[in-house]
Amino acid sequence: MSGRQEVRPALLVLADGEAFEGEALGATPDGGIATGEVVFNTVLSGYQEVMSDPSYAGQVIAFTYPHIGNYGVTAADDESLRPSCRGVIVREPARRRSSWRSDEDLDAWLVRHRVPGIGGIDTRRLTRHIRDAGAAPGAFGALGPAPDGTTVDEAALRAAAAAEPGTDGVDLVAQVTTPAPYTVGDGPRRVVAYDLGIKTTILRHLSDLATVEVVPASTPAAEVLAREPDGVFLSNGPGDPATVPYVVEAIGALLGQVPIFGICLGNQLLGRAVGAETVKLPFGHHGGNHPVRDVRTGRIDITSQNHNFAVAADTLPAGAELTHVNLNDGVCEGFALPAERAFSVQHHPEAGPGPHDAAHLFAAFAELMEGRA
Repeated sequence: MSGRQEVRPALLVLADGEAFEGEALGATPDGGIATGEVVFNTVLSGYQEVMSDPSYAGQVIAFTYPHIGNYGVTAADDESLRPSCRGVIVREPARRRSSWRSDEDLDAWLVRHRVPGIGGIDTRRLTRHIRDAGAAPGAFGALGPAPDGTTVDEAALRAAAAAEPGTDGVDLVAQVTTPAPYTVGDGPRRVVAYDLGIKTTILRHLSDLATVEVVPASTPAAEVLAREPDGVFLSNGPGDPATVPYVVEAIGALLGQVPIFGICLGNQLLGRAVGAETVKLPFGHHGGNHPVRDVRTGRIDITSQNHNFAVAADTLPAGAELTHVNLNDGVCEGFALPAERAFSVQHHPEAGPGPHDAAHLFAAFAELMEGRA
């Protein structure tokens, strides 16, 4: 049985005024109200991997699939030590969990990690609204007295939603990066991975290729080169790529010195390092079923995605080769810098969750490090 003991009426309010009635689940914030930028994710399974992905820092995740929590959670599926998302929104939280792998139910996992949630929401209506109006700041909480003695009501939630800054202009990478270097794997090559919010599944793929030395996002290029790596990896991560110029500066100094492979935020920062612009998409790409075409070969991969920002393809400089496009909306999904031995993609070839169609890109990184690409 679920660990939930009582139904607590709750309310979700977006900064543009839309309101949705539901019931509280998960942890209760000290002030009774959770805030963040509300986005939707379309995965049918893999909710634990989504919630524990550091790329969701600053955001509240609304799941479009209506039944969440039915197979519980297991420690093996965590993508980080603790979730960085601000909260979760679901249509129907499961009352029971059913899986031989399950360690605990979803509500208990949310409580343990201090993640607030709201269930019973009309997520179809919410998703359609976000598609029309764009991702928006929001606030939610159980109605009534809060732990700190204040009262949560509609007026308080509307004020909190209006005050929430969202993810624009906020350095969220600093909130999720590792505080100190560490090493994973024991492979034949040496890769230095910038932790901008790196996922555990990415580290598993990289450790199949090399000994991976994970470093904080603030690590200077000179310190990376002093480690004499065969390649440098730029990880996924949260938020606005314009807020981490220190990473862009390091990438610029590394270009041409060592092979580079980037994923998601790493793709955006590699683009900024060569002078391309990044833009915020209306509601981003969050899901496990996005078709991406390799413009060089015509190959189409169904991909896992999680980002609100993207590289503006028409601002890529001379010498940069557009390699991948999203077939849903034409957004840049990857580019290469052949002269600098660097390439990156906007989607997630490691999946976790999602299809594994694009996993071959890790082998492409290995070939680049070996001088065969």
